Amino acid sequence: MRSKVQDVTEQTPIGMTTPLEDGNFIPGMSPAMLTLEGVLAELAPTNIPILLVGESGTGKEMFAQRIHGFSKISQEPLLRVACASMNSTNLSTELGLNLTANGDGPKSVLGTVFLDEISELDSACQRSLLYSLPDGNPMPRRGLLTARVISSTSRNLDEEMRAGRFRSELYYRINGVCLRLPALRERKEDIALLVEFFLTKHAALLARPRPTLSPKTLRMFLDHSWPGNIRELENVVKQIVALGDEQLAVSDLAHAPTDSRTAVAEARTHSLKAAARAASREAEREMILKALERTRWNRKRAAQELQISYKSLLYKLKQIGFEVSGAN
Repeated sequence: MRSKVQDVTEQTPIGMTTPLEDGNFIPGMSPAMLTLEGVLAELAPTNIPILLVGESGTGKEMFAQRIHGFSKISQEPLLRVACASMNSTNLSTELGLNLTANGDGPKSVLGTVFLDEISELDSACQRSLLYSLPDGNPMPRRGLLTARVISSTSRNLDEEMRAGRFRSELYYRINGVCLRLPALRERKEDIALLVEFFLTKHAALLARPRPTLSPKTLRMFLDHSWPGNIRELENVVKQIVALGDEQLAVSDLAHAPTDSRTAVAEARTHSLKAAARAASREAEREMILKALERTRWNRKRAAQELQISYKSLLYKLKQIGFEVSGAN
């Protein structure tokens, strides 16, 4: 049984801007995030159920908030239901805010219900929720959920259904459109924008000076595998702002597994010529990162500073493991 997942990492960017001013949105200019932005523009005004799939920390709740914010019911409340803490009784109580109180048919749409980690619902909760969701029958009935439904999961629901842990009928009710949010390691070209966004956000929230990160830290961020995804990155940036000590805040990253190239370390065990080449690449990488930092990651201006062509800079960025997409 194959799910209809729209894997945005394989789509073509739609050429839309990604506003950094929206505090509920995860900024990014990678093809995946630009495509998500385009899909959001199409889906948000509709009432179609949406299933958000992604690893923990990829920003599923923030994306659900953004869908609601661009919907026709954005002025109505968005109700988040933490499915992991639900049983059939308190689930009904939670959803009771958006159910008909009497048997006289459903009320008007009150807003959006976000079912966070829906795969955590037990069988009784799944049965109760299934009864509450519209089934295509135009006849009104008591207990019908009239809100827009957005669900999220970090599990593979195909596997959950095969194992008998998730009802297939419920899956097809919540999966009007299924979108996959990419892991941060799959969109590393967005890390610099995310860092800028979180530095500004937390400096304002904590009433602290906004720090400027060193090229060494930025390189460490690009090399790190980020198993906790955007949530982990935001926590590290928040610590930098709160502590005012960049080295202390990133000390744990220095000892964590990374995606960095090991060419320098390997070269030391081989020839002097190999070591010289590795050192040269490392120095070039440092210069590029410094230029990008000075120009706030404007690649065209950085190329001018480095006195190389824009095309050459894009090539060198790919060489040092920085995925390049789109224009600056």
